[in-house]
Amino acid sequence: MSRISIPSVETAPEASKATLDAIHKQLGTVPNLFRLIALSPAALTAYTAFQRALSGSLDVKTRERIALAVAQVNGCDYCLSAHTYLALNLAKISEEEIALNRQGTSGDDKAQAAVRFAAKVARERGHLNDADIAAVRDAGYTDAQIVEIVGLVAENSFTNYLNEVARTDIDFPEVRASEAA
Repeated sequence: MSRISIPSVETAPEASKATLDAIHKQLGTVPNLFRLIALSPAALTAYTAFQRALSGSLDVKTRERIALAVAQVNGCDYCLSAHTYLALNLAKISEEEIALNRQGTSGDDKAQAAVRFAAKVARERGHLNDADIAAVRDAGYTDAQIVEIVGLVAENSFTNYLNEVARTDIDFPEVRASEAA
């Protein structure tokens, strides 16, 4: 059971309801994560703006691969469950590729550079060396895309940390970070 009471869409703060309604229209449901963040209209506005801005940066497969790697590094079962579901059903990533992504790698050479870089950013809290930057550049990523990868690590870390603090009830098919990928 969640340690922070998650409101329904109806009982969420009034200032969060328009955003929750938009999420419902987009997804057909409002996942527990969004209802949890909705407790703070300021946090919900900030999170959805950040998410929306970064959604146009890298392709959906790369974004989901990064989300999987970061959730695994941070040990967040909620986000690992949500992004496994999204990777399979939205990004159309294979189960084998999802397992690689959770290990901080990929079967696709270019994606591997991004996933490896993102996992290291999360694991090392940004303390990377010049070779790490060179590797992601050598794979074809621009400096702007490197900034976007770090932004995706931050976005995903926020939800990982919040879900771990709250112990958010998982409302996706369950995947555990502790289980081998």
